[in-house]
Parts: sequence; C-alpha cells; structure tokens
Amino acid sequence: MKNSKLTTLLREPLLHFLLIGAALFLFYNMQNEGRVDNNQIIISQAQIDHLVTLWNKKRQRTPTQTELGSMIQQQIREEVMVREALAMGLDKNDRIIRRRLVQKIDFITSDLATLAEPTEIQLADYLETHSEQFSLPARIDFVQVFINPEKHGLDTDDYANSLLSELTQTGENNDIATLGDSLMIDQLHEQMTEHEVSRLFGKEFARKLLTLSVDSWHGPIQSGYGFHLIRISNKSEAQLPELNVVREKVRVEWQAQQRQVMDKVLYESLRQRYEIIIEND
Repeated sequence: MKNSKLTTLLREPLLHFLLIGAALFLFYNMQNEGRVDNNQIIISQAQIDHLVTLWNKKRQRTPTQTELGSMIQQQIREEVMVREALAMGLDKNDRIIRRRLVQKIDFITSDLATLAEPTEIQLADYLETHSEQFSLPARIDFVQVFINPEKHGLDTDDYANSLLSELTQTGENNDIATLGDSLMIDQLHEQMTEHEVSRLFGKEFARKLLTLSVDSWHGPIQSGYGFHLIRISNKSEAQLPELNVVREKVRVEWQAQQRQVMDKVLYESLRQRYEIIIEND
C-alpha cells in the first residue's frame, strides 16, 4: 500500500516542478561551492572526492598524492581564471557561453523527466493518441509481368490485353517467368510496404496497387518502366500494434513529451519573474 502511494506521488506534476526547483538550487550551490564574496578560494572535501572519482573512472586506479595535488592546483587555476574572466565581463554577449548555460538548465529538466515512469494506462493512452507514430504499415504480396512499350510500340495495348486474358483464364496455373518482357526487377514481391513499392515503381503505381483486389489479375498499370500486369496474393491493412509489442518505443516517446511539457512549464514560471520590454521603432 505504501509503495502504491509512493508511486502515485512520484507521478504528480507538482512534485516534478518542486524537484526542478530543488535541482536548480542544488546545481547553483554545487557550482558555487568553495566560492565566497571575498578573495578566498576554498577547495572542499566534496570537490576533492569528486576529482578522485573522475580519476578512478578514467584511469581505473586511485591517484597518487602527487597526481591529486596536481589536480587540485589545476582546479585552483581554473577558479582563478574563471573569476578574473567574470570580473572582466568576458562572459557578456558571448553566444557560446549563453547557449551552454541554457543547455545546463535543459539538462536538469531532461534528467528530472526521466525519473517519471508512466503507468500502463498512460502508455496505452499515448499509443492510441499518437497512433500514426506506431502504426504498422499496410503490406502486400504480388507478382508482376512486365510489358515494354518500346518493344511493342502501337501494339502495346493489344498485347497487354491479350496477355491479361490468358493470365485470367489460367489463374495461378502458369509460368509467369516465361511471360511478358524482361526487366531487371523481380517478378515476385512479398511483404512490401507502400513506401517500398513507391521507391521501386513510383508513387502512382503504389497508390493504385493498394486499391486492387486479391487473387485476380489486373492491369495494365503504368510505372516508370512501362506497363505491368499484377496479381495480388495477400494484402494486410495498416494496423496499430499491441502495447506489449512497442512498449519501449512508446515509453521513450512518452518521456520525450514529458520533457517538453516540463521544460515549457519551467520556462513560463521563470519568465514571470521578469519584466519583458521589447524596444521597437
């Protein structure tokens, strides 16, 4: 019961915003740790421990006293240079620095958004609301017999209609490999999406193909190569998959949306603290 209440609490948007505020406060304190208004530079034990942790991750061993001393001196040099640069106003009107500061705020909200785990109901609702992102495309199995208009000239229509009549009468009992004209594209195509058909034969051909009935010969249908007689053996409509099939993808997209929402709310709450004046002649 306690776990259930805790889980519900963690999903509350208000808690997320409070966490954002707390994270910003913590981030500010971390960035200013060891700094005071006078000319003191204090390297805290927490900062030293952080330096040691970074060294361990990179070198897979603990630094020697000499190495640690060198890192501390580098930290002091960095602090001195940063303070002097700020005192000289070198951070002003620098777009790179400004963008980096904005990125740091964005990273905080992004990290906080990943703390929220969606419920099954939230995922199902997101899947239904954004079905176009997750729908499985329609697929089609078909064979094609090619007719080259350059070979048959004015007799192309007569040849195509005659061949279509022959195929219709014989149904599946024919060797299509011996029929029609040669083309450097397979006669049999399976599980093709509309996009894949379009890429191979053209958009208009693909659009027309999906309107044809199954188990009958159709045509001639024109493509960029010439004309084709088509027989569809199987066709599946576009469909929305079950949640368990695409759960991870839906979860990732849901969290991305949460990041956008939290970023917008944070910005609006911060923006209210300022008086915005836009000078325009």
